[in-house]
Amino acid sequence: MILCMDIGGTAVKLALIDGDGRIESRHEAATCVRNYSVPIMDICLDNAEDFLRCSGAKIHGVAVSATGQIDDRTGTVIGTNGKIPGYEGIPITSRCSERFGVPCCTINDANAAALGECYAGSGKGFDPVLMITLGTGVGSGIVLGGRLFGGFRGIAGELGQFPMFAGRKDARFGKRGWYEDYASASALVHRAEIESGETELNGRTVFSRAAAGDAVMLHVLDLWTDDIALGLIGFTHIFNPQCILIGGGVSAQEDLLMVPLREKVLNGVLPRFGENLEIKRASLGNDAGLLGAYAFWLNRFS
Repeated sequence: MILCMDIGGTAVKLALIDGDGRIESRHEAATCVRNYSVPIMDICLDNAEDFLRCSGAKIHGVAVSATGQIDDRTGTVIGTNGKIPGYEGIPITSRCSERFGVPCCTINDANAAALGECYAGSGKGFDPVLMITLGTGVGSGIVLGGRLFGGFRGIAGELGQFPMFAGRKDARFGKRGWYEDYASASALVHRAEIESGETELNGRTVFSRAAAGDAVMLHVLDLWTDDIALGLIGFTHIFNPQCILIGGGVSAQEDLLMVPLREKVLNGVLPRFGENLEIKRASLGNDAGLLGAYAFWLNRFS
């Protein structure tokens, strides 16, 4: 049995996964306690210990998916967005090894999601696989030959920070010009508020009004999918994937997102790059990070 943890800024998900990759039991706890006055790693380890005590399970390893830039060789947080006090520099793998006395490993959560989808989700059987998750920002991961492409320090694949529109004199949608400034779900809502003159919109409202025929929201979605597709066209020419996976809650929008996005990417890439290219919705949801951490542990220790 492997203890798997998915550490985020607001919660940690815990699961026991057996040798066949089945999730046997789960637990979840808040990580933001008294505005992070309680160290996040202490919360995760204490909850994991209680979880194991209650389950009575004997574990052979610990696999962690964690937010932030993770050096997957050492399992250390080497970069963050600064939102979690005291998080950068935490040696997650070492802390887990000291507490539980078993082989441990840690990877970035977006990378874990991509690996999980290739292990047991929509990416299974495809190679290479490129995954992007459209949320507050754009998370991403690249899987080659069944293994993550991590680069020199295990932090490669930050496609959301690709400078797609660097230098464009249009700060309304992104001062940096990064891909996620235009392609994230946050960017969609921001654009919708600007185009409509309204405030306090959300993604669900944008899609529901577009589905009802709202011309402004349909136009906003068209511009947004243009920007998502533009990045994917470039990434396809770099990585030549067999499959592109789209994650995040918005990926459930088949008619308003997935259908036009497939058409725009396949029409935009050079012809040979589009041959047999699948563009699919990720299927594992919140389990992707847990299963990806598990698959990473198997790659490293089995």
